[in-house]
Amino acid sequence: MKSVIPFVATLTAAERATWLTVLQATLPDQDIFPLEELTITQRTTAEIAVVANPDPIDLATLPNLKWVQSLWAGVETLLSETQDSDFAIVRMTDPQLAKTMAEAVLTWVLYLHRDMPRYRAQQVARIWQQHPLPLPNQRVIGLLGLGNLGKLAGQTLVQQGFSVCGWSRSPREIKGVRTLSGDEGFLRVLQCSTILVCLLPLTPRTRGLLNAQTLSWLPQGASLINFARGPIVETNALIAHLNSKHLSHAVLDVFEEEPLSPQSPLWDHPGVTVLPHVSAPTNKQTASLIVADNIRKFLHHGEIPLSVDRTRGY
Repeated sequence: MKSVIPFVATLTAAERATWLTVLQATLPDQDIFPLEELTITQRTTAEIAVVANPDPIDLATLPNLKWVQSLWAGVETLLSETQDSDFAIVRMTDPQLAKTMAEAVLTWVLYLHRDMPRYRAQQVARIWQQHPLPLPNQRVIGLLGLGNLGKLAGQTLVQQGFSVCGWSRSPREIKGVRTLSGDEGFLRVLQCSTILVCLLPLTPRTRGLLNAQTLSWLPQGASLINFARGPIVETNALIAHLNSKHLSHAVLDVFEEEPLSPQSPLWDHPGVTVLPHVSAPTNKQTASLIVADNIRKFLHHGEIPLSVDRTRGY
C-alpha cells in the first residue's frame, strides 16, 4: 500500500512542479503530493514530509510527523521556526553537493591565488602590468568547518598543492590537512590564512563569528571566501577591513538578507565579488535519490536517518 507523503515548500510554481516530478519518479511506490492537495485524514496520518523552505504554519497541520526531509543542506531557518516541535529534521547530505562545493572552493581560491581581482581592475584602467605568482604551497588556505563539505574541499585543495589548515568545533583528522579545534585553534587558523574559506553552519555560536576583532587576526592582505551563511560575517566590519586594506578581497556568495538589496554597498565595492548564492546548488536528480533511500529505509525498517541536533544546530 502506498504512503502519502506531503511536499511542503514555499517555492515558485515551476520549481515546485519540477521537484515533484523528480521526487515522484524516484519514489514510484509512494505518493508525494503538495500539502494543499491532502485531505485532513491524510495530513493527520502523515509521518514523513519532504520540505523546502516550509511555512511553519503548514507543518503545524501535520500533527503526527516523526521526521522531515529537507531538500537543502542548511536548515537553520527550519530549526528556528520549529523550536516547539518534536519531529526530527534530516538535512540534505548528498555526496554530489560536497563535490560541487569543493569545485566552487577550488575555483575561487584559484581566482584569488592568481590575483584575478587585481588584473580585472587593471583591465578597467587599461593597465598592462604583470605580477609575481607564488607557488600554491606558499599560500595557506584556511578552512572554517570540516564536515562533509569542508573535508572534501580541503582534500581537493591539497591535491592542487595548496597548504591547508582547517578548524572545527571538535577535533577532526583529514589526511594532508592540518586540523585544529577550540578557541586557540580558531585563532591560529585565522593568523596563518592568506585565503580564508568559511563553510560553517549558522548557529547561535557562529553568528557574527567573523567580526571586527576576529577579521583583524587575519594576515595583512588576506582574502575571505564566504560560502556558508551571510550572518556569520559582520558586513560593516568586513567593509571596514577592506577599506583599510587589511583585507584585499572578499568573495561572497551568501548574505544576511537574500536577494542582496540593490542599495547594499557590497555591489560597488572594488574589494568584493558578489555571487547570487550559487556555490553549491542542490542537484535535483542526486538529491531525490537520497530522499528516496531515506524514506524507504524508514518505511521498511522504521529507521529515521541521522537528524540534526537541535541543541547544536547542525
